[in-house]
Amino acid sequence: MKIVSLFSGTGGLDRGFENEGFKVIWANEYDKSIWSTFEKNFPHTTLDKRSIIDIDPDEAPECDGIIGGPPCQSWSEAGAARGINDPRGQLFNDYVKFIKAKKPRFFLAENVQGLLFSKHSDALDNIFKEFLKVGYNVSYHLLNSNDYGVPQDRKRVIIVGYPVSYGEHFIPPEPDEYKPTLKDAIWDLRKNGKPALKKNKANSKLKIPNHEYMIGGFSTMYMSRNRVRSWNEPSFTIQAGGRHAPCHPQAPKMVKVRKDKMKFKHGSTKLYRRLSVRECARIQTFPDSHIFHYDSVPDGYKMIGNAVAVDFAAKIAAKIRDDLKRLGNMPIDFKKKGTLKKPS
Repeated sequence: MKIVSLFSGTGGLDRGFENEGFKVIWANEYDKSIWSTFEKNFPHTTLDKRSIIDIDPDEAPECDGIIGGPPCQSWSEAGAARGINDPRGQLFNDYVKFIKAKKPRFFLAENVQGLLFSKHSDALDNIFKEFLKVGYNVSYHLLNSNDYGVPQDRKRVIIVGYPVSYGEHFIPPEPDEYKPTLKDAIWDLRKNGKPALKKNKANSKLKIPNHEYMIGGFSTMYMSRNRVRSWNEPSFTIQAGGRHAPCHPQAPKMVKVRKDKMKFKHGSTKLYRRLSVRECARIQTFPDSHIFHYDSVPDGYKMIGNAVAVDFAAKIAAKIRDDLKRLGNMPIDFKKKGTLKKPS
């Protein structure tokens, strides 16, 4: 089945879907710091490098599905959470524009859990109404990637639409019984990490591609919380900023000084370093063959932190694939208004 990918980033969602038999034939990404990484990892995909606001959906090819993660900063708990009032939040409307024009057999949108905050309820309702008017049955779910083969706590909202003529809503797969840990993901990398070069430039002398970590001090905000998870725990959420990358599990957990102030355990300071770019990629379940290309190490963290975890995407993709096979003989039309199914 052919897929159009919007806001593709480094391709975590794309790779997850391709792992389950889909083919991404056309993608859109506006951030030039990502282009090289995407093109070298998806040489078969046409990459449109324009801003989505400048693209007529008719320029994209016909497809079976549209996937994408509109920029999440506007909806993030950690950010200003301005939502649809932020120009980045309004890019959700451009995603809707593609759905209206292409009318695929399914669509999937991924975003941060802040999308569900009550302050955004009116904006989110309006987005849903647009999907329903086109003729899709829409459901949304807040899922933790750690329940689906990813060694980190990472809660994300998944919105999926099926044509109303299918008579069904997407239901996510059952969570896995086993929850992977940091040891599962990065134990074999523990001895080969290297610091970035001066000014956090990429280190060319690496045995393992991208296995370098950002250098520099730790901010007051960073030191306000424990940033260490043990080997037998899942990672904290991998964020898009290298400054806030979790510490490596080789270090002891940080010691509380007082409210909103932590310190590194005395005598163990040398053990505290940020996770490397490759370690973060492993935690996001990218294969080691997925190489990240950058001159500045923070760009590597940004690409990975903004991505959808690959194995999480694959679990969702497999469920959609199976649903579409089962519903393959159903007529596809959009004559009726769809319905919204909220989480139970």
